[in-house]
Amino acid sequence: MPITVLIADDQAMVRAGFAALLDAAPGVSVLGDAQDGVAAVEQVQRLRPDVVLMDVRMPRKDGLWAAEQIISSGAPTRVLMLTTFDIDDYVYSALRIGASGFMLKDAPADELVRAVHVVASGDALLAPSVTRRLIAEVTSRTPKKTSAAAGALTPREREVLETVAEGKSNAEIAGELFVSEQTVKTHVSNVLAKLGLRDRAQAVVFAYENGLK
Repeated sequence: MPITVLIADDQAMVRAGFAALLDAAPGVSVLGDAQDGVAAVEQVQRLRPDVVLMDVRMPRKDGLWAAEQIISSGAPTRVLMLTTFDIDDYVYSALRIGASGFMLKDAPADELVRAVHVVASGDALLAPSVTRRLIAEVTSRTPKKTSAAAGALTPREREVLETVAEGKSNAEIAGELFVSEQTVKTHVSNVLAKLGLRDRAQAVVFAYENGLK
């Protein structure tokens, strides 16, 4: 089955461009689009796409509001934020509530297609250095806190969390820690469960906010 996508952006040309690009990509199908946050939420409820490409700034209700509505509803749809700016408080907030990552609108076409596949697979799009710079920039403005839940992590789980926060893939973490990818997946799942986090994006935010990176 193809990965189904909804495109939410207030600019018609952007929506059309992304739709043409993704429809031409193997294994991807665009179900529809939306021009503001309210319409995006309505379309997700109606179409149930695998992934939403969500612009941060839109009229009526913005992308952050829409992302929160979609994620809190328990819908299986993954949210990938789109922004013109590489340092953006709104995107950081979206990661905190459970968005699976973000991309700059001017990213190359192949990166956009790859991002859709990564997010649809249940992973988070954390590889771009801009994501880590964004989180580091925003969290540097606020005092670090200490979560009691972090104390439940084993030394190895804490080590895995620290490497996840660096934006590394399971394969990269496995190579660095000299363990199998399946072992890394198990550790990541345990970390998410113990900390009550949705995915790796939230794990990165947690690590920065709690001074683990």
